[in-house]
Amino acid sequence: MPKRKDLKSILIIGSGPIIIGQACEFDYSGSQALRSLREDGIETVLINSNPATIMTDPTMADHVYLKPLTTKSILEILKEHPEIDAVLPTMGGQTALNLCIEADEKGIWEDHKVEIIGVDIDAINITEDREKFRELMLKIGIGMAPQATATSFLKGKEIAQEFGFPLVIRASYTLGGAGASIVYKAEDFDELLSRGLEVSPIHEVMIDKALMGWKEYELELLRDKNDNVVIICAIENMDPMGIHTGDSITVAPAMTLSDRTYQRMRDMAIKMMRSIGDFAGGCNVQFAVSPDEKEDIIAIEINPRVSRSSALASKATGYPIAKIASKLAIGYHLDELDNQITKSTSALFEPTLDYVIVKIPRWNFDKFEGSDRTLGLQMKSVGEVMGIGRSFQEALHKATQSLEIKRNGLGADGKGYTDYEQIINKLTIPGWDRVFVIYDAIQLGIPLRRIHDITKIDMWFLKQYEELHLLEKEISQYTIASLPKSLLLEAKQKGFADRQIAHMLDCYESEVYNKRDELNVKRVYKLVDTCAAEFKAMTPYYYSTFEAEYETADGVKKVENDSIVSDKKKIVVLGSGPNRIGQGIEFDYCCVHGVLAAAECGYETIMINCNPETVSTDFDTADKLYFEPVFWEHIYDIIRHEKPEGVIVQLGGQTALKLAEKLDKYGIKIIGTSFKSLDLAEDRGSFSTLLMENNIPFPQFGVAETADEALELADTLDFPLLVRPSYVLGGQGMKIVINKQELEAHVVDLLRKIPNNKLLLDHYLDGAIEAEADAICDGTDVYIIGIMEHIEPCGIHSGDSNATLPPFNLGEFVMQQIKDHTKKIALALNTVGLINIQFAIKDDMVYIIEANPRASRTVPFIAKAYKEPYVNYATKVMLGEKKVKDFKFNPQLEGFAIKQPVFSFNKFPNVNKNLGPEMKSTGESILFIDSLKDDEFYNLYSRRKMYLSK
Repeated sequence: MPKRKDLKSILIIGSGPIIIGQACEFDYSGSQALRSLREDGIETVLINSNPATIMTDPTMADHVYLKPLTTKSILEILKEHPEIDAVLPTMGGQTALNLCIEADEKGIWEDHKVEIIGVDIDAINITEDREKFRELMLKIGIGMAPQATATSFLKGKEIAQEFGFPLVIRASYTLGGAGASIVYKAEDFDELLSRGLEVSPIHEVMIDKALMGWKEYELELLRDKNDNVVIICAIENMDPMGIHTGDSITVAPAMTLSDRTYQRMRDMAIKMMRSIGDFAGGCNVQFAVSPDEKEDIIAIEINPRVSRSSALASKATGYPIAKIASKLAIGYHLDELDNQITKSTSALFEPTLDYVIVKIPRWNFDKFEGSDRTLGLQMKSVGEVMGIGRSFQEALHKATQSLEIKRNGLGADGKGYTDYEQIINKLTIPGWDRVFVIYDAIQLGIPLRRIHDITKIDMWFLKQYEELHLLEKEISQYTIASLPKSLLLEAKQKGFADRQIAHMLDCYESEVYNKRDELNVKRVYKLVDTCAAEFKAMTPYYYSTFEAEYETADGVKKVENDSIVSDKKKIVVLGSGPNRIGQGIEFDYCCVHGVLAAAECGYETIMINCNPETVSTDFDTADKLYFEPVFWEHIYDIIRHEKPEGVIVQLGGQTALKLAEKLDKYGIKIIGTSFKSLDLAEDRGSFSTLLMENNIPFPQFGVAETADEALELADTLDFPLLVRPSYVLGGQGMKIVINKQELEAHVVDLLRKIPNNKLLLDHYLDGAIEAEADAICDGTDVYIIGIMEHIEPCGIHSGDSNATLPPFNLGEFVMQQIKDHTKKIALALNTVGLINIQFAIKDDMVYIIEANPRASRTVPFIAKAYKEPYVNYATKVMLGEKKVKDFKFNPQLEGFAIKQPVFSFNKFPNVNKNLGPEMKSTGESILFIDSLKDDEFYNLYSRRKMYLSK
């Protein structure tokens, strides 16, 4: 059946601000859905309150409403658009589903004759209500863990008495495992049961017998109206049951599952999807499998929507799940749609992988002092990376190299643990670094059987680790001169970085690189093609690997390379890597716009990134996508292969910026602001000298490289002092100290964590107002795109402040100083492209806090508020295609736009919630108000000093 003719206008509900448990994977799925529906000539109306995403870009939907995700907003939209025929709530995570249910219960959809597509309300209710779900599974003969529902404290106690410990408590209708916990001891039960009941919006928990040590799997399904079902991907969790899938290391395809059990699991998943309702769309099913010969299968849960894993599965297979799910929701059948990668086969097929993918989560525990860092049923990671390789070992190494946590991969970097007790403890209590600790344990000689008994990680994975360790041992016996080509090739095929091999051989990374060059051990690029090269892929989506040479009939030695270099002029855009606090989805927004602008200027665009959740790694965003770590060795090889005109670093946040020095050193052109200028702004001392030369005021300061120097400086500067390291992100390590004792402790701690760093100590302007400006500069002219005033006082990180655009109480005299300083600094730094400058205002005097000559967190917010494509303009300036005066700027904003930070403190109940110079928010929303008399503004302003920590 082709597309339904009666659906002319569809409302899509987004997922709102980014929080732990619901990140930019829904920006990706929502963006795909919008594009998919518009392809079919359907009018799209979007509601989402997140200004930092591509999804809310005016080019994405016919009507974008940046409004709070409430039924009140839904009613306003339906009154404005009586033509809306249907709502698609499966693309915005749990937030969208919950809002859809609330609107349904209030009769809103019925009153406005709006049909729900892509899912049934009954399906949502069955899957969210753990008791109903259990009853249904038993009815259709699907095994479940022994479990019972409690809606009161007393009932919970009775169930615990019956089952015995360990137990699992899961709260109903929550996201990212909120309220869930494993209870090992009776004395912990009361508190955890109370928390689960409190967190659940319907005050209900499911208590199950814990399946500790069982293996965990996920399947991604799609179904059409004809009841055709395809399984897009089987994902295996390397971590056993007991760790939330969002916090687990996951692998696709499944590695340790027998074919017989996989077929049983497929049949169960399809049966489950069919049983929960008659709808067309996507579904995610999770199973536990017993770790013995019997391989018993038990269902854990089913989500009738695209999930976090759907984004991963889409990137892993090249099959765009959200795009196809949207088509199915409007009536298409799978056999009527094209496979998006080959363009010559139908979408009614199951992808086959001739490579392995490994996903590793990225945590930010350092931002939540005092937080419980153990991993469990409640998700705590803020982002994730994915590595693609020809083997599990290569993919695992690439994923660890993508994390940006100062590790070069597994082991071989001198940063492993060597203390037996510490290693055993870290294996026993799962933490963020267990992926590395397993390697350390093997290196220390702890037997695999013992590691397996402690962690319950399948022996197959542990043996893969052991092989890596044995290879490291073997290589370490050679020198760079004597290392045989066969061993070097094996090390590269198993994912070891040049830096790691250099560590094993005790030589420089460049020597290993040169040796590889000399022996022709070079990276080749392979296509992600969904069908194991059975059909020709039309989509340039690549990963790198190493292959042995073969000899052709005419005696030529070569290796196969799928990435054919064109003769067009090219631009590389460096992505921002994994999401984390201080560097989130807003930089992905900037990268995507940079790619599109470069394409408009006639360049072939090349994207390098390793974040599976984002739009930048969609296979049709750039002309070529390299799904690779944003890690020097990988980038340099791609650049040598593609020979671009230059590289754009100022759109990918600190990740891309950190690589500017290497690019400059190797003579690769940086597009826009030069490395020298970028470095000058990052180096706190040099930047302050530049301000002095330009007569621009800044707080009294001094630079220290040791604790002694810092204490000496404190004699000349007045407390309170703000201590700031150079070259950091999201205010990392910044702190306000009020006496010498605090100063010494903090400086010692900082220099231990970030050795050889220059620390800037400046007098903290107590009670000052903070403001910031973003501007575009072409080296001659400067255009200020927006000036924002923070509602909170100076001392709270700009990412954690509520901020208004335009400012609400800065006089003309102050505004003029801000404009003058911005222009002066942008020109003094020879900025070409974007720049963000932060100010402190005290007694009508404007002081400079810092300047960043790159895209900032606030650029997407300003672009959305003023309805102007500023990143597009800035990219054209960087490329030298346009000058500032070539644009007709026409910002449109009535009243004020307020950027509101969103925090995920509920994941860390015991953490200090005070705000300070180090950023803690995970996302943001945008609020439009007509005037300062608005109640929302009044509430924000009255609470502005509530969380300030000194």
